[in-house]
Amino acid sequence: MIGGALAGFAAAHATGSPAIGFAMAALAGVLLSMVFAVLSQYLLSNQVATGLALTMFGLGLTAMFGKPYEGVKAPAMMAGPLGLNLMIWLGLVMVPVVWWGLMRTRAGLVLRAVGESPESAHALGYPVRRIRLLAVMAGGALCGLAGAYLSVIYTPLWVEGMTAGKGWIALALTTFATWRP
Repeated sequence: MIGGALAGFAAAHATGSPAIGFAMAALAGVLLSMVFAVLSQYLLSNQVATGLALTMFGLGLTAMFGKPYEGVKAPAMMAGPLGLNLMIWLGLVMVPVVWWGLMRTRAGLVLRAVGESPESAHALGYPVRRIRLLAVMAGGALCGLAGAYLSVIYTPLWVEGMTAGKGWIALALTTFATWRP
């Protein structure tokens, strides 16, 4: 999330286009999530410890590379219907779409099977590692978009450590919801 916040802000500032900022934030989220995926899926590191370590790495990395952007304002993004930003509308639409995709489609069933019973999914011939990597990449892209929302729209400026634990709050909400969307 913090990597997406910096990448999104830097790209939006450099190009003057918040849309390009969001695209670069999603790409940064994917790239950073792939580090997590390689460590946890191929090197079999502990996912919680790896997540904590990468969070600290991301905070330090963005603090270093974000210095030139402190005090700079992000380009304005147009408001959508009812005065709400377009990213808010995208988020509101994505919630039921993702739920429907996870709960009502074959791909969602396969994804849930890979997460809950990888041995069973493998026995049915599904490429467990590849599906997990794609899921981590999708999650990374969404986290990057969330970070860009913070730096480009919510507080249209870059501040070191601006995510302030918001990603951990999302993880806690997921846990309290007993991993059900």
